[in-house]
Amino acid sequence: MAEATAPSIFENLLFTRIFQTFRTAIQPGKLIIALAAIAVIAVAGWLMDFSRTVVVAESGIGTATELDIYMADASRLPAFLESHGGEQLRTGVFSTLWRFNTDSFHDALSCLFSFNLPGVAAKFGQCVQAACWAVRYHSLYCLALIAVILAVIAVAGGSICRLAAMQFAKGEKGGFTEALRFGCRQFTSFFTAPLAPIGIIVFIGVFIILLGLVANIPRVGELIMGIFLPLALIAGALITLVLIGTAAGFNLMFPAVAYDGSDCFDAISRSFSYVYSKPWRMAFYYAVAIVYGALCYVFVRFFALLMLSSARLGLQMGVFTNGAEGTDKLAAVWPKPSFANLLGADAAAAANWTEHVAAFMIYLFVLAVVGLLVAFVISFYFSANTIIYALMRNRVDNTSTEDIHTEAAEEPLAGEKPDAKGPEKETKEAAETAEDKTNKKPQAETEDDIDEKSDD
Repeated sequence: MAEATAPSIFENLLFTRIFQTFRTAIQPGKLIIALAAIAVIAVAGWLMDFSRTVVVAESGIGTATELDIYMADASRLPAFLESHGGEQLRTGVFSTLWRFNTDSFHDALSCLFSFNLPGVAAKFGQCVQAACWAVRYHSLYCLALIAVILAVIAVAGGSICRLAAMQFAKGEKGGFTEALRFGCRQFTSFFTAPLAPIGIIVFIGVFIILLGLVANIPRVGELIMGIFLPLALIAGALITLVLIGTAAGFNLMFPAVAYDGSDCFDAISRSFSYVYSKPWRMAFYYAVAIVYGALCYVFVRFFALLMLSSARLGLQMGVFTNGAEGTDKLAAVWPKPSFANLLGADAAAAANWTEHVAAFMIYLFVLAVVGLLVAFVISFYFSANTIIYALMRNRVDNTSTEDIHTEAAEEPLAGEKPDAKGPEKETKEAAETAEDKTNKKPQAETEDDIDEKSDD
């Protein structure tokens, strides 16, 4: 009896299937898509950084940017901009945010491994605060950058979710091209799903704003506001529900489109439903995924460090000559990597142009390794969310994790010729074949009858 019940117990522990995320995320197709997305976003950000709108000023310990002053004390930023706004030393918004968020990410991992959960929450809050600084003081730049990022993530993230869904549901490693075709075909759903809740909040908020405008009417306005205040409270409750559902269910919107072929509103409906139906179960799934993901990230980063260190150590054993000015030739072109900084920090000064070129080439190759590490994080994020969506759908809707939307006859992309044999032509050919068989059968019977009559 015990042997019979043991397998069913482990089958009901669906959270253990989250541990499949590593082998799902490490698939080369997903890493290539994620790396391409990083490259596109980085190039777009660096091109936009030619505007150099972030003020930088010299301080006693180095340089300080707008973001540094804002994070230290937001009230000091207006005076800082007024006093240093005319200086020529400036940098870009994208570069500033990239450095800040990278440092915060590594600090958050350190807090997580020391079981300092308040520290993790604080680092996440700092990232949100930095985003608020960018939106407030560089609004146009952020709108353009967000549009680019969302468009790239819509295709790349949707494609990764589709590959993860196919692998988790059917055990099939879907094709790279097929996933990109799916991401392009469902681009509208992927792009609008994160934006639709914002539109809903703005639409509801307009009615509250209108009620506030009516309150400006002398004497009558405050009476109208008092009478219709319950409607404003109901609108506030709806906005709160949408905010909570969006914050908790945002990660499930892309998997909903990838798994069920949903449009943006169906994806929002499903994510909200799972959040409010079983919030504690979903919170538990995400807690498991976060801890497991942190361990996987440390393993992959340590693997990358060993790979770089092994290659550098082998080169160091072979390089026995010094540089042009008697310096360590290898140290001049490739600084020693560390776990905290895979690119290396302390590099010796290059003596001539050949060392400069070699250092630049090595930097690009090492940067590609770091890019693959970031690509793994992105792939893990979308793969984990896809698996969690399948588990939540199984619990809430009682739908099998193997049930996935498939398109039997996919529409061709722009510029592609449709197959010569479409569904209509196949149906027509089948009908003609059946008709031929029907016509031939009576003819064969008639010939037999003639033979029999001849024999008689």
